[in-house]
Formats: sequence, structure tokens, C-alpha cells
Amino acid sequence: MRNALNELIREKKITKTGKHYSIYINETDKFTGEIIRDSDKNYLVKYINENNTVEYLDITRNSSLKLTEGEKVDFQIVYRKNKKSKEAKILSFDKKNNIIVTGKFLKSKLFGYVVPDSRIVKKDIYVSQKNQNGADVGDKVVCEILNPDELNYSTSELEGKIIEILGRAGDANVEFNSLLRKFDLTKEFSLGVNKETTFAFDEKMNTSNERLDFREEICFTIDPDDAKDFDDAVSIKKISKGYVLGVHISDVSNYVRENTELDKEAFIRGTSVYLLNNVVPMLPEILSTDVCSLRQLKDRLTFSIFIEMDKNCKVVSYNIVRAVINSKRRFTYEEVQKIIDSKKGDFKKELILMNKIAKELNKIRLNSGSIDFDSPEVKLEFDVDGSIKNIFVKERLDSMRMIEEFMLLANKCITEFVVNLSKRDKTNYPFIYRVHDLPDEEKLNDLSEFVMQFGYKFDIKNKKTIKGLLEAIKGKPEEYIINDLLIRSMAKAIYSEKNIGHYGLGFDDYTHFTSPIRRYPDLMVHRMLTYYLEIGNSRSDDLKLSTLNKIQNFKKILPDICKHCSTREQNAVAAERESIKIKQIEYLSRHIGDEYNGIVSGIVRYGLFVEIMELLIEGMVRFRDIEDDYYEFNEKKHYAVGLRKGKTFRAGDRVKIKVISADLETKKIDFILL
Repeated sequence: MRNALNELIREKKITKTGKHYSIYINETDKFTGEIIRDSDKNYLVKYINENNTVEYLDITRNSSLKLTEGEKVDFQIVYRKNKKSKEAKILSFDKKNNIIVTGKFLKSKLFGYVVPDSRIVKKDIYVSQKNQNGADVGDKVVCEILNPDELNYSTSELEGKIIEILGRAGDANVEFNSLLRKFDLTKEFSLGVNKETTFAFDEKMNTSNERLDFREEICFTIDPDDAKDFDDAVSIKKISKGYVLGVHISDVSNYVRENTELDKEAFIRGTSVYLLNNVVPMLPEILSTDVCSLRQLKDRLTFSIFIEMDKNCKVVSYNIVRAVINSKRRFTYEEVQKIIDSKKGDFKKELILMNKIAKELNKIRLNSGSIDFDSPEVKLEFDVDGSIKNIFVKERLDSMRMIEEFMLLANKCITEFVVNLSKRDKTNYPFIYRVHDLPDEEKLNDLSEFVMQFGYKFDIKNKKTIKGLLEAIKGKPEEYIINDLLIRSMAKAIYSEKNIGHYGLGFDDYTHFTSPIRRYPDLMVHRMLTYYLEIGNSRSDDLKLSTLNKIQNFKKILPDICKHCSTREQNAVAAERESIKIKQIEYLSRHIGDEYNGIVSGIVRYGLFVEIMELLIEGMVRFRDIEDDYYEFNEKKHYAVGLRKGKTFRAGDRVKIKVISADLETKKIDFILL
């Protein structure tokens, strides 16, 4: 058979890729499409047919195929037996050049292999002697997959080549550098991007009559003490009918022009990634921390929205303008909180009034259906050499809530402006929405059963009862675990060109406008606003052809932008969580034998997950290490029970633990009960 196949290859009747043989297809019978999933989670091929319309095809069954949503494929159209319907037969996947993973290098008697860290590549990668490049057993390495097409076949073996040795697996710095590679993050920018950045920096700031000159007015920034990029400043003015709140956002679009190398790189990155005391920025530092940053006593360009409210803090109207401002003070959250509490300090009058307005805005939002998840966050302190010094739970200050409320309101009003413009002109102007779908009913059902053990009930279809549950658990031992499970049952907020509203916030219309230095969707929103402000000041039938063409282009590009930016955001969140995990493990590795108070955060068949309350670090207590009994997990009743003595463990139970291991290499933390 092998000889016969080789003869067919020589005659160019078939081709071989890895272990797979394929028949040549006439190019006219081959189509290119994209893998998508329908509402029932079935995979389909989406393509443009000969009539230049979008068509969707079922895929012929092939159990060895691994399909990925968004993947580009070549396919052939085949007809079912009834000849009335057709399917797509996958011929090949887009060549995935230069697929890189990190992992630990190991050896068996016969060959070397890499155990990947990747969330996507889960099979060991075979590495021949000539491709090991001096790697030793136990090294953390960067490995290039040489046969990436085989990733789509579950039965295939992967081959790799080691292209970089990062150091010994388990070392804190090595694991951190590996994380950057794993999540495709780099702090460096290309020569072309840096060159364009210099031009952007050298451009004179346009402070013409087209911009509102707000430089003499009082506004200031309020940010974390370690912040380096300042996207937003705020101002307040008391008027006879109420108040005018100003939210001033850096006009990044003035410097990052469409389709430049700088813009393309910002799009690829999608977002800045904050890895504790490291930042992987979306924009080069000279822009993110200087030119675009609303620094104290520096003239800066902004997109500003002035929101007029009555004395009860209900929005009456708003005005969106391009402006130039001069921030009078760079505040930290802690400084503002001190001024609010003591009623002493710089701009105390403005800050106290802002705090009062923010509290009213919060009440209005919660009464309108917003759910306020109060999840604790961890704060880490570092020594001068970058090693972890201390971990504690971050206090959520009123000053933080104040800025949060102002940004939420600005984002909401910006979106309402575009939606109302569409209604006025009886059209559907393209826009980027920040949407949050309805919760997963199955997960909410599970949670409803779970909370019964604590004496709580809620109706999964009634949002008010969910909010009531959050109120009822405040201050209770089970608060943390129920709050966490409720968050997990929620859909992920994403970017979309389709406006389905934001369930969590209870807003019909919402976007991201307030952070263009660190989020690409916000930058795109600013660009679109430039055109929509022009449209708002004219009649739809008076629009320039260039404006109409631009709007059509937005319609075409927004679906891909929304999808890509949602993916990059989720990648950033995963990277940030893993960076915290690395430092938490590094910290606990120096506290082996120490005792802490914990809470049971989850139960599985082999043990208890316990979170150290003052550090927000989760580890495992294995049932085999609990010596007083043999424990089993009752999945239906959500508890673990000792078979002899009947002692039970439930989520939310307070326990005392001792740290027995913290392994950076495996990312596992183990405790024993005391």
C-alpha cells in the first residue's frame, strides 16, 4: 500500500501532509470559509458564495477533526444523498506558521519532549535530538511546533523544536517570563511603530477654535497610587437647576491615526495588560504615560462630555465636545478619601460635592436594576528587587466608587447619544457596544439548589430576588463563596456591534469610552464619535460622501474588531490572574508551616478548596490528609461527610490550615487542616 501511495504522489494524483493523504482538488471546486458556531453550538462553515451572498453549510462528519471557532478553512462542497442539501468537506486549515508554546523539557529513554503550559495545546510535543538545542531536563523552554496542521487531528503526534531556554522550571522570574510567552505578550514595539510614535509626539497639539478651551477651569485626575497613564479627569459645577459633571477623556485618536503601523499594533494588542508591577502597554510608553496622559498642569487634548443633572442627580441633558484641558491636580484614591473624610485639603469643596453626587447616582443605578458585585481584590507589595513582600485585601474606598459611577454614567450617555441619533435619522449607525447577556439558567439553577443549604431562596428569572440574595448574605460566613458562584454563573461581558443591553448594569445602552490609552474599543468609539458629532449637527441628507463611506466601512470592520478585542481582553484577564497566582505561590513558598484562617471555597471528590481569607490565596486540603476520618463528597447535597463519625464540611465553613507546599512549577498549593 505504501508503494502504491508513493506512486500516486509521484504522479501528482494525491498529496501527503504529515500522516494524512489527500486527493488533489480542482481549484475551481475549492472554497475558503470560516468556522462558526450557531445558537445550538453546532459547527458550521460560513463563506461567500458565487452570488456574493453569505451562506452557511453543515460540516461532513469526521471524528478526528478538531474545529476552532474563527478558524479559516479550505473546503469542498459535497451533496447529501437526497441531492437537495449540501455540506462542507474540510480539505485543509489555514497554515498556522510559527506556533509557539512554552513548557517544561523532559526526556524518556528514547526521546525528548515538552510538556506545554498552553491552554490550547494539551499534548506532549516530541523533540528530536537535533532540535533540542542544548536543553536540559527540567528547563523551561520556548518550543516551536513544526507540524501545526496536526493540531486539528486528535490522533496526531506533535513535533517541535526548542528555540529558547528560559531557565529552570519553578524559578519565579523564569515562570513570569514564560507567562509573557504563553499569553503572546511583549513590551517591545517594532522599529516602524516607534518611528510613527516619534512623529505623533512631534505633532503640534491642535488647540484651534474647533475645541472647547477648558484650560482655566478646575478639573483633576483620581487614580491608584501606582498609576502611570491617566485616561480620565473630572470636573463639577453647581448651577441653579442642579449640577454639571464633566468627564474628560484623553483624545488618543488625535495621535493614533487609522491604518498606521501604530494603529495596527494597538489593534493586535487590543488592551494593555497589567501584570502586577509590570505593564504590557497597548501604546508605546511615550504616548501612554506622557503625550496622551492627562498629566498635572499640562495642556492635554480630550473628548469631554458635560452631563447636566437636576438636584436629585437625574440626567437632564449632555453635551459631547472635543476640548483642551489642564488638570490642576493628580490625586490618588487614598488622598481623595482623606479629604472627603476630614473635609480638609485641595479642592475639598469639589470633592465633597462629587462624593455626594456619586452616592445618589449609585442609588439611582441600583434602583434601576443594576447588580453590584462587591468582589474583594488582592493588593501586592514588592521589594526593590521585585520579589513579593506582602499581600493584603484591597479596601474599596468611596473615592473609587465615585470615579466608577462617573465613568459608568459617561459610557451610558455616550451610547444613548448614538442610539438616539439612529432613531432620529431612522437608520442603524454602526457602533461598538459593551454587552452582557442573560445569565446561564443551568448554572443559576445549580446555585439556587446550593444556597438552600444556607436557608436562602431566589427565583432565577427574577433579578430582584438575585439582588435580594446579595443583600441577605452581606457579612455572613458564606458571603464570599455565594458571591463568587453568582459571578461565575453570569455571562461574560463582551464587545459587540449588536446592542443587546448590559444585564449586570441594568443598562439598555452601554459602551466603553473612558479608557482609550489602554483599550482599543474605546479608541474606536472616539473615532466613530467624530463622525457622529458631525452627523448630529447636520441633517442626514446633507452628509458628505466621505462620511457616508466611512460609516459603511465601520459596518464592515466592527464585527471583527469586537470579536478580536473580546478575545484579547479575555487573554489579558487570564494572564493577569496567572501573574497574581505566581506571586502568591512565591510568597507562600517562604511561609511553609505557617498557619492561617481560611474558608472552604469549594469541594471536589478528592478534597476541599480553602481560601486564606487575609491573602485571597486558594489551596487544596486533600481528603487523604485529613486523619480523623475517611471523607467522601456528596455531590447532590454539596458537602463532604466522614463515613465513621459523620462530620461534614460545606462551602463557607471557617477552618484553620497550615501551608505544607507551594509549587511554582505545577502552580499547586497544598494545606492541611488544624
